[in-house]
Amino acid sequence: MANVALLSNPNSTGNRAILPEVRSYCVKTSDVFHYEVDTVDEIARALETIARVKPKVLVINGGDGTVQAALTELHQGGHFGDNPPPVAVLPNGKTNLIALDLGAEGDPLKALERIVEMAKHDLHEHLVDRELIALSDGSKDSKVVLGMFLGGAGLSEFILYCRHKIYPLGLPNAAAHVLTAIAALASVLFGLRAKFLPNRPSPVKISLIREGEYQGNFAVLIVTTLEKLLLMRRFARSKKIRGRMQLVAIDQQAGAILRFLFAVISGRLGQKRQKGIHFEQGDTIRIEGKNSNVLMDGELFRAQEGRPIVLKSTKPVSFLKLAA
Repeated sequence: MANVALLSNPNSTGNRAILPEVRSYCVKTSDVFHYEVDTVDEIARALETIARVKPKVLVINGGDGTVQAALTELHQGGHFGDNPPPVAVLPNGKTNLIALDLGAEGDPLKALERIVEMAKHDLHEHLVDRELIALSDGSKDSKVVLGMFLGGAGLSEFILYCRHKIYPLGLPNAAAHVLTAIAALASVLFGLRAKFLPNRPSPVKISLIREGEYQGNFAVLIVTTLEKLLLMRRFARSKKIRGRMQLVAIDQQAGAILRFLFAVISGRLGQKRQKGIHFEQGDTIRIEGKNSNVLMDGELFRAQEGRPIVLKSTKPVSFLKLAA
């Protein structure tokens, strides 16, 4: 049996260039069982097949949306019983937030080669636990989606702006992200409004069970369980804050945004409370608003009046970390 099962999405941005090399490597390497899906709807059948191989590691080769769909099916489909394999993520797609958190950077093929070599030995020292975010509308019959990073308020509008208006220009990722950041700052700091700038976010109400409630216009809303995000590092060390999911909300006011940027640049973010900058952690978070967009791992969801988005943290699940 193969030690490594590789689940690839050929339609992810990064795979358009690297997938032929990945296929060639898998053909030559008996330790890898390679399964490709054309759509996320095929992931359930893919994992059902992969479960018969009984791999030591499941490697996901796609963007954050592919990772989200695979994690959801892995932990709700029951294909592996009570012992799903640890997950590794290749650095692919546009943002790679999950892969970066697990230490996977650079060439996806080299990362795969390293995983295959690691799988020949005891993996215990390379495994890390991460909680996931379970997103639903809070009802009993609601479909639950699992992920690790959610962006809302102005941040979701900036991401959608980048996806629909900047990426089509064909710029390198770094240049596209810089251009998006400039447009976002022009919009939130100076209040500029134009068709070529991001949309103004709708008011959002955030409720943390046991912790209180925030309501207003936010330039940035982040909920995550990723540990490597720069904005969260200092905050995550606090022993006084309860819960697993980390939340950051920045008021849509020039003063709050400037204080936030200065704190990030100076490395002082989270050292003390600042007006307009909200840090919290909790096990349950509700997001409400009128047609308020949120993006979890690249996938779009919308909070409606009377139908909030409810986020809950899961039990820790196992991932393979490539960095020391």
